[in-house]
Amino acid sequence: MRRITTARTQGKTPGRLKMENTEEKFGVEILEACIQHAREVLNQQLPHVKDKKYDFAPQFKELTIQLYLVGVMQQFYDQYEATTTDAQEKAFDALYHMMIKDGVKAKRAKNQTKFIRQMSRLDDGDEALALMLGYESKPGDHSLAEVFDHYVGEIRVSRRFWRFYDQGNKILFLGGLLFAMAGVWFMTIYLPESDNMAILAVGLLAALLFVVPVSLVGLLIHRYHIKKGNRAQTPPR
Repeated sequence: MRRITTARTQGKTPGRLKMENTEEKFGVEILEACIQHAREVLNQQLPHVKDKKYDFAPQFKELTIQLYLVGVMQQFYDQYEATTTDAQEKAFDALYHMMIKDGVKAKRAKNQTKFIRQMSRLDDGDEALALMLGYESKPGDHSLAEVFDHYVGEIRVSRRFWRFYDQGNKILFLGGLLFAMAGVWFMTIYLPESDNMAILAVGLLAALLFVVPVSLVGLLIHRYHIKKGNRAQTPPR
C-alpha cells in the first residue's frame, strides 16, 4: 500500500502551511530589500569618506562601517518590527547574511557578527556612535564621515600606529631569533662539551636580552604617542 503523507497528518492544516510559507517568503523579501538598502546607503556615503582621506587602520575602518550598517538596517526594520530591540536583532541578522553574500565564510561571518554585537555597546551601556548615526542617517547626509571625523587624531586607531606595531613585532621576532642563534652558535663553538639543555637555555637568554629592552623602548614610544594624541584632542582652556 502506498503511504500518503498529508499536511493534516503532520499536525498542520494546508491553510496554516500556506500562511507560514507566505510569511517566510515575505521575511526573505524584506531581508533582501534591507541588504539592498544598506548597500545603496553605503555607496552614497563612501565617496564622502574617501574625499576626507582618513588614515585609519583597516580593522577599525571595517568595524566602524559595519556598526554603521547595523544602524542603517535597524532603521529599515523599524517599519516592520514591533519594537526597536526586535529591529536591531533583525539588523544583526541582516548584516550576517550580507557578509555571506559578499563571500565571507559562514563561521567567520558568525564570529564577526558576534564581535560587532559586543562592540555595539559602550562600557556605560550607550550605543556605539557609528550605530547611532547609522540609525539616524538620512538620504544625502554625510553621517558616516561624521563618525570618522570624531576619531581623527586618535592615535590608537590610526594606520600609522598599527603599521608601527606590526613592524615592531617583526623586529622583535627577527632580532630575538638572531640573538638566539648567536647564543647557540657561541655555546657550540666555544663550549662544545655543553649539553643540549644548556645550549638551549643560553639561546633563550640571548633572545631575551634583545626582546626585553626593545619591548620596553617600544612601550615608551607607544605611551608617548598616546599622551601626545590625548593632548592634541584636549581643547585649550
